[in-house]
Amino acid sequence: MEKEDIAYRQQIVNEYKTDIERVIRYLPWLEEKAGQNVSEAFEGSGIKESSITFPVYDSTLMSFIKEVQRTGLLDRNYVYVYSRNRIRTVADELQIIDRCGIMEMDILKGILSKYVMGGMTKGRLWTEAVYNQVFLKVLTKMKENIEFWDKPMTT
Repeated sequence: MEKEDIAYRQQIVNEYKTDIERVIRYLPWLEEKAGQNVSEAFEGSGIKESSITFPVYDSTLMSFIKEVQRTGLLDRNYVYVYSRNRIRTVADELQIIDRCGIMEMDILKGILSKYVMGGMTKGRLWTEAVYNQVFLKVLTKMKENIEFWDKPMTT
């Protein structure tokens, strides 16, 4: 392996490690909630008759979203990650997540960004990402990649 490759991998570890350490504490919760709905429709005091319902999210989900937003793990240009890698479905996302190594952290960042940033306008994206295990798999893969090139992290 070239010295430049090792140096570049270490640079990626240094870039991502602190942010990943901040969000991996949500891994146990994401594992527990996989395949479950983490929002419900608010139907307080007769709202159905006079208004549209709106989702109420699990408080842990909201804490997770806010924590991710405070990191450098979001990429406003995530749409390009999707087009460049021909990602169109959840199955495509899960498949590419499994194949991502340390050199493809930008792809993982793009997938995470789609759900966190997209959820700001389409709230169902947050619950879909928990239900379909996208958040869980992205964070797990990021953690694995960092640990492979650095040292174990604690959740």
